[in-house]
Amino acid sequence: MHTHARLAPPVPRPGVYDIYWTFAARRHEAFERRVSGKPGPWTSDPILNTYKFCNVFRAADRVSQYMIRSVAYADDAGSYADRVFQIVAFRTFSNIATWEGVRSALGRAPHLEDLMSGRFEQALDQVKASNGGLYTGAFILCANKAYGFDEKHRNHVGLFKHMFGEGHLHESVRGSNSLEGVVRALEGFPLMGPFMAYQTAVDLNYSDLLGFSEDDYTQAGPGALRGLRKAFHTLGDFTPTDAIHWMVERQDAEFERLGLRFTGLFGRKLHAIDCQGLFCELDKYCREAVPELASNRSRIKARFSASSQRLDLFFPPKWQLAVPPGSMVPPGPSDGVVPQMTLGFDDAQAGSGADANRRLGKRGPRHNRSQDKPRDIAVSAMLL
Repeated sequence: MHTHARLAPPVPRPGVYDIYWTFAARRHEAFERRVSGKPGPWTSDPILNTYKFCNVFRAADRVSQYMIRSVAYADDAGSYADRVFQIVAFRTFSNIATWEGVRSALGRAPHLEDLMSGRFEQALDQVKASNGGLYTGAFILCANKAYGFDEKHRNHVGLFKHMFGEGHLHESVRGSNSLEGVVRALEGFPLMGPFMAYQTAVDLNYSDLLGFSEDDYTQAGPGALRGLRKAFHTLGDFTPTDAIHWMVERQDAEFERLGLRFTGLFGRKLHAIDCQGLFCELDKYCREAVPELASNRSRIKARFSASSQRLDLFFPPKWQLAVPPGSMVPPGPSDGVVPQMTLGFDDAQAGSGADANRRLGKRGPRHNRSQDKPRDIAVSAMLL
């Protein structure tokens, strides 16, 4: 006779668990209001109006949007192998200005022949001399001298040559039968940690090179792990990955329970990559909303200001989203500042998180930080 033990599920932390869903609804509503052309401020949430948070859907963030449109679906992308190289290289720098500079120097998107001949590295040198840097701080990157160079970008050029030379990464990607398989292929190389490999695999999966579900695999980053510890007293018998999938499965019931409007990304529901990122954003949000939940990150450094650059929305065509023609994120005010609102939450949603919502709304953001000592900046699990 076989017996099967039932896994103990996560135990939500009252109030904070509900903030996860409330944040998702409010943050995405702000995105929808802005896309619809309504003037700012786009939310009455004082914390969202003061600090910078990623979009609820990773694919809607500005850098991901650029990657999808101008890298994954670029007209001059080249061969399958060239396209894998371009996506991997772009995610490594995660910097639009770097990519635009490289394209300008080469006259097109970089191909593997540019990598192997040295032209790609020369283009990076030109961009670095002109812009003063090549990387953003969106991800923690391994910074050791794995390929023997003092400069980080030369080690990454060495990595790319290893990947697409004797490593045959493009063949491994083409032969993978799961999203996890792509992650494992990537993290088999130096300088590619598990989380960076996962993020890069998601980017590859945006393209038409792959066709896996984003719910096939997920990997909690450092910020998401902090968010999980805040959202739950304990994960029970679940791993962080299990807990993220648990949130994906519960989304409809939780939004309904809390009376929250959430229609998704033009009809697309939250997937594992989005729920993973939401835990990272929850960690940040709680630094203001529930500061007593201390962690090794106590401040939100980046303050919100609307980008002055228009963003024409473009999502993977294979998703078949019902995006109205001409949908865009319009530019913000010329000075980059949106008027701030610090309203209370008299209309806080019903449910076990209502008291917490009222409490965080009335407190408002903590502005008196003049006595704080400088700290390392929290690295978002999603691009800022």
